[in-house]
Amino acid sequence: MPALASHRKPRPRVRSTVPAVGLTSAALASVTLLSSQSAMAAPAPKPSIEEVQKKVDDLYRQAGNATQKYNQSKEATDKQKSKVDALLDEVAKRTEKVNDARRTLGNYAAAQYRNGGLAPTATFFLADDPQSFFDQTHLMDRMAERQQQAVANFRTQQAKVSKQRAQAVESLETLTESQAALRTSKQDVQTKLTEARTLLSKLTAEEKARLAELERKKEAEAERKAAELAKKQAAAKKEAERKAKEAGGGSGTETGSGSGTGSDSSASTKAEKVLAFARAQIGKPYVWGATGPASYDCSGLTQAAWKAAGVDIPRTTWDQVNVGTRIATADLQPGDLVFFYDDISHVGIYKGDGMMIHAPKPGANVREESIYYMPIYGSVRPA
Repeated sequence: MPALASHRKPRPRVRSTVPAVGLTSAALASVTLLSSQSAMAAPAPKPSIEEVQKKVDDLYRQAGNATQKYNQSKEATDKQKSKVDALLDEVAKRTEKVNDARRTLGNYAAAQYRNGGLAPTATFFLADDPQSFFDQTHLMDRMAERQQQAVANFRTQQAKVSKQRAQAVESLETLTESQAALRTSKQDVQTKLTEARTLLSKLTAEEKARLAELERKKEAEAERKAAELAKKQAAAKKEAERKAKEAGGGSGTETGSGSGTGSDSSASTKAEKVLAFARAQIGKPYVWGATGPASYDCSGLTQAAWKAAGVDIPRTTWDQVNVGTRIATADLQPGDLVFFYDDISHVGIYKGDGMMIHAPKPGANVREESIYYMPIYGSVRPA
């Protein structure tokens, strides 16, 4: 017997709008609540002054690194431009020689034509590529020795100018690459410096005062370390002088008295000139990419100072660090170059007593400062 349920008609399903309205209202209320919470949410925590200091210092270091890339690209660009100019000048001169040789051939051809010479001879002389006629040995046999020399000269000049034109094209391509790298480095420096200025501009007067206090503490600690180094160096020098005196039986010359070996005297004279030049630049502004005389970047100052002493050193910190002799910090002498950071993006001139003269960063002037103000990478003595 079939189940009774199978004969029942399905009951019509009645939809009520009340729950739907209720759900919509609830959803709207939820969205409104979330929006209010989002609007009222606490903003991202403001960085501490210590964090700002660290970030700004790091940006200046990155800008210093980008400045060295700029200096490197500019040096390469300047050298390549000089090379291209020289090649183009040589191409122009060589082209003139080709034209002279062509005129000489033309004169021979004209003379042969007037004398009833063979037409192919004139064609040979005036062709852009006379090589194609060389297989006609009977034609060459008919030429006088001077004519043959004129042809040989033409071929030589033409080959040289073709080679130099190819070199000029290649050099121009390299120049274009160097100029592109120069633009990229310049933009990178400007970006880092803008970011650092933006960070500093957002500080309140109170925050700027706190940042200045942190800087003073940093400088004081660096100066304390410089004083310790000066004390150690003075003690080491005194001990060296005592030993030298004992070794000389009391009649030897003390180290540093100014009457040492010729080599020591020469090095001392150079160091004095380096420092004299550097001191004269104190107060001039740091400008990235500058080499003086009105402004300098760090490696521009060191290069100019050593040039004043008659010693040419490279332009960038990355090249300067490989010049001369490596020196331990404890053995530093006036005139030595001290490099900073793992990326070797800064350099200063050791003055003595743990202090240096350097072009610090944008917004600052050339000044004296402790070598411990920044992490030391290493030091060299150029000469």
